[in-house]
Formats: sequence, C-alpha cells, structure tokens
Amino acid sequence: MNLRRVFRWGILLAVLGFLAACSAGEVKEESVPIYWPQLPEQPRFAYAASLRNENSLQPPSAAEKMRFRISGHVEKKEIFMKPFGVAAHNGSVAVTDTVLRRGYIFNLRRKKIYSFGVVGPAGVLVKPMGVAMDEQQNVYVVDISIRQVLIYDAVGMYLRSVGRKEDFERPVGVAVTGDGSRIYVIDAGGIDSQRHRLVIYDGDGQRLAIVGKRGEGTGEFNLPTHVAVAPDGTVYVLDGGNFRIQAFTPEGEYLRSWGKVGRNFGDLARPRGLAVDRDGNIYVTDAAYRNFQIFNPQGQLLLSIGEEGLEDKPGQFALPAGIAVDERGFVYVVDQLFMKIDVFRRVPEQEAAEIMAAEAVDR
Repeated sequence: MNLRRVFRWGILLAVLGFLAACSAGEVKEESVPIYWPQLPEQPRFAYAASLRNENSLQPPSAAEKMRFRISGHVEKKEIFMKPFGVAAHNGSVAVTDTVLRRGYIFNLRRKKIYSFGVVGPAGVLVKPMGVAMDEQQNVYVVDISIRQVLIYDAVGMYLRSVGRKEDFERPVGVAVTGDGSRIYVIDAGGIDSQRHRLVIYDGDGQRLAIVGKRGEGTGEFNLPTHVAVAPDGTVYVLDGGNFRIQAFTPEGEYLRSWGKVGRNFGDLARPRGLAVDRDGNIYVTDAAYRNFQIFNPQGQLLLSIGEEGLEDKPGQFALPAGIAVDERGFVYVVDQLFMKIDVFRRVPEQEAAEIMAAEAVDR
C-alpha cells in the first residue's frame, strides 16, 4: 500500500472521528478526499459531511446498506423543501425553511432533530428567513411575514420575540452577539421604500439605533439581505443591491466597505449568505458563481470554495443560500435546490503538510 493510500485512510478515520464526536452529518463515500485549494496547492478546507435528514445523524448500518443495495431500496426521509438560513454553535445547527414555514435544529451530540415554529399558542412561524444563534444555543429567527424576531431555546421551545411590526417593512436577516446582549436585524425595505437599513436592539428587545437608508453612499444600503457579527464586535452587512459588504462598529458607525459587481474572483454577482469566523474572516455565498468566497477583514480575497453542479455532489452547488461558521471553524452551506447543508472542515497545517508530502511521493 503506497503512502498516498495510507494517508487517505488516515483522513477518512479523522472524518469518522469527527462524526463520532459531534455527529456532523452523513459522509459521502468519496474514493478521494476533496480539498480546496486542490493539490498540489496546500489544502485549507476539506469536505466533511452533508446534513439532510435523520440519516445524516444516524447513518444506516453496514447490514442495512447491503440490504438496501440488494433490494434496490433507497432509504430517504427528506425534511427540507426550501432551506434558507443556517446558524451553528457547539454541536447544534439551526436551519430555516421558507416553504415548510418552520425551523429545524440538528443536535449533533444527541443525534436528534427538533422541528420548531409549527404549533403552539405563540412562536408559530409564517415565513422564516435569517437565523442566528448565541453561545447558549438560543435560536433567533427573523420572520418576514410576522415582522419580528422570534427566539427559541436549544430544543426549539419558544421564549419571546423582539421588535414590533411597525419597526420593519421586510425584515430578512438577523445576527446576535455571543452573550445575546445585542441583536442586529436587516430591514430590506422594498423597491419603492427608503427603509433599507440595519436596526439594533439590546438583549431585552429595546431598540437602540437605526442605521442607514436607501442609497449608494457610505452607510447606506440597497436591498441588504444579511448581517453577521465578528468576535471583535464588528458588524458586517451584505449590501446585496450595491454588491458590497459594509462594516460597522457595534453601535452602527460606518467603518469600511468593499466589493463590486463583476465576473472575477473577489467580485459579487448574486450574493446570498454571510458569515464570520473566529479569526474575523468573512464568508459570502454567491448563487451566480455557485460557491462561497472567503475574505479577510480588509476585504482581500483569501479563497473560493465550490463550483456549479448539476448533480448532487460534495462541494458542487446549484442554489447556495445561507452560510454559517461555528466556533471550531466548520463551515455550513445551504443548497436550496439539493435541499441540504454541506459541511466543510479546516485542514490543520500539520495535516496539510502530510497530504502534500504524500502527494509528492506519488508523483
């Protein structure tokens, strides 16, 4: 057995160890691990898993798989119709579905899925859009029809709401600080509206500030869609109609911006999701490029991951939407057409060096 094959088995065992520890979904049976960038460049990220349904948390046994293959039966329990937003923290992944009018919480440690926002005297969702999660795993969902932010606990029990209907016109995005002390909501307004803005609340739901209006100037927005909070408190807004990302202080003061419409790496064409990692790097999905791009806090492009795919394969996207990065650096990307969340892991420096060494021996 050559070094490359030995190392592939090592990577497979590492991924299986990740699944055993956090149950982060169903691993695709790929003969060759998938990395970005591709070899011979130093790999930075690798495909880890996909979240789709109950089987993602408790995959069929080897005997069940054999029985399915012999009988021709495929075990499927699709739970999504049109997933949109995603948030993740400490082994919990929350996903909104705009067609099914509900949210799902994948508890990766307990290997359970909780559905929420469906029944009850309060907390019923109508058209959930963006979703966020604090360090206590409370889930914040902004509903464009209800025009409020609804808050649920780690298993989907309704807690309370933030904002009044008159505060918003078309709320679509939400973010929260780790301690839950600040809640940021994107109001996308409309074609004939000037209420394209960022609304800031404290943890008790008191409105603190309204930032921006419709326009192209600094601190102004044109159809903003998403908001994310960096570990240092910097607030990033995906200003979709202006094809840029804008950065603000926690109080809403303008800091900087970057981005333009275009066809080259680093440009934006149809941005659909926004997230920030533990290092302050910014992740943006793009439905035109069928990928997500990673920028540093100054707006410099670091890496592009994914490509257009007509088949449901890891790292190939048909209609990417929401994106999240958890505290461990795992990246979760929604694909609305394939009705899944692809999960990517960071490749540590030592592992990357071993991969490249094995590749060099094989060459």
